[in-house]
Amino acid sequence: MSYRSPILAVRGATELPDASLIDAAGVPSHYSDPLREQRAVERGGVVIDRSHRHVIRVAGPDAPVFLNNLLSQKLDDVSPGFTAAALDLDMQGRILHHADVTRTEDAFYLDVPSYAFETFLDFLTKMIFWSDVTVEEADLAILTVLGAPSSFDPGVLAATPAFVRTVDWRGPRRVDIAVPRQELMNAFRALTGADGAALTPAGIMTFTAERIKALEPEQRADLDAKSIPHEVHTLIARGGNLGAVHLDKGCYRGQETVARVENLGRSPRLLVMLHIDGSAPVDPQPGDTITMGGRTVGRLGSVAHDCDYGPIGLALVKRSALNAPATSGPAAAVGAQLEILAGTGADDADGTESAADPIVISASVDPDSLPADEGQRAGRVAVDKLRGNAKTHPTT
Repeated sequence: MSYRSPILAVRGATELPDASLIDAAGVPSHYSDPLREQRAVERGGVVIDRSHRHVIRVAGPDAPVFLNNLLSQKLDDVSPGFTAAALDLDMQGRILHHADVTRTEDAFYLDVPSYAFETFLDFLTKMIFWSDVTVEEADLAILTVLGAPSSFDPGVLAATPAFVRTVDWRGPRRVDIAVPRQELMNAFRALTGADGAALTPAGIMTFTAERIKALEPEQRADLDAKSIPHEVHTLIARGGNLGAVHLDKGCYRGQETVARVENLGRSPRLLVMLHIDGSAPVDPQPGDTITMGGRTVGRLGSVAHDCDYGPIGLALVKRSALNAPATSGPAAAVGAQLEILAGTGADDADGTESAADPIVISASVDPDSLPADEGQRAGRVAVDKLRGNAKTHPTT
């Protein structure tokens, strides 16, 4: 049975009419004025119903080590209040699951998109073996507050949240609140009511626009079966960014690929933000093909209409198309002009393709979405040094 949030009964709440690769079914897409809702992020804050996500609770004495051995985030020594993202990778280092993780006094909570829940829960359950842990679904719903002032107090809620986390990301101040599902509507009313925080209701369209600008991928929409962590530079823990991949931790499945790319090379693709031509007669959709000079160079992901930038999107694009060699910085891709072939991707979450002729839509890469110059990789420097020594001292 498909999920349907009680908040859809609120006046003006509108669900996305069509299936989408973006996880948006069952919650409000907007409340009749999505651009005004986006603007409200800057003018006092909004609350977004993300109760379609599923939450998994992992508890028990072995929980920290259990999760640390399975996921890309370092979790064996974190304190209550810790929150970050984490990845489950396959043996080749490809991303299988992308979860948000929060540590409380007595458990870890991991939440994932609705479509990833069953396989992730199954994976964690099968990996228990002799570990002293319990893995179970938590009957919790996520409400996300964006743009609220630092004085924002979740204490206006009648029910005590299971956790409240301030998310480390590149977007506006974000606070995720996990409440018991039976208290979802009461919590929403408390956050939006005049006697509470008086936040503006906003839909998934607002969250998607902010997520795109923050370079925060949603797995099904923005990544594919070949995606590895280094394709999304915001996932890598570096320069104060917690990310989802800790580079100094013990062994976990897929770590070899992470270490190899980190030390020896660069990912062949990068997740970037695109500015999309708003004069096109149709909107491109996640999965549409991206070309440059007649050759395929990437895949379009999430798309949204932003109140400042107009149409924007995330895209996985070949590094070669961005003209961004290992020693270059963001300025290299300023002139990258791309074309989106609207109608060439999946029309819906079932993956059926459109038979219509594609409409070509121009797009350009936002240079601020490219990673800063990180110089040469340590492993590559060592290899080059060894090769140099070999040339200087040839064997006889």
